[in-house]
Amino acid sequence: MVERIAFKGKMPGDIPSMSSEEYLSLIKSRQRRWIKRNSLQYRTLIKKVEERRAKSKPVRTQTREAVILPSWIGMTFEVYSGKEYQKLLIEPQMLGHRLGEFVYTTKRVQHSAPGIKATRGSKFLSQK
Repeated sequence: MVERIAFKGKMPGDIPSMSSEEYLSLIKSRQRRWIKRNSLQYRTLIKKVEERRAKSKPVRTQTREAVILPSWIGMTFEVYSGKEYQKLLIEPQMLGHRLGEFVYTTKRVQHSAPGIKATRGSKFLSQK
């Protein structure tokens, strides 16, 4: 069976053509307020997106709290993780979320071996 991906009952073909008022009525109030406040960071990001849409280049941004809009579906963003820019392809399931939710700022810690001048058994001893 083919998986149908829908956003609040809207099919992927209908999503990019949604009006902004219709989209705002579908998302949560926290995201709706952030879009309506229209901060300077968000305005510059939207301007960047419009410029890059014609060139089909990835949009580079540090605005991790930007709410994903329907017009961004299919675009590639490079979101800053605190150390480097990570590529992010926008899909219909990401609508209503923020860019930073999909780019992690920390890595998983892996402890593989004891430190220098230590034995395998000594790593379990307390160090005073």
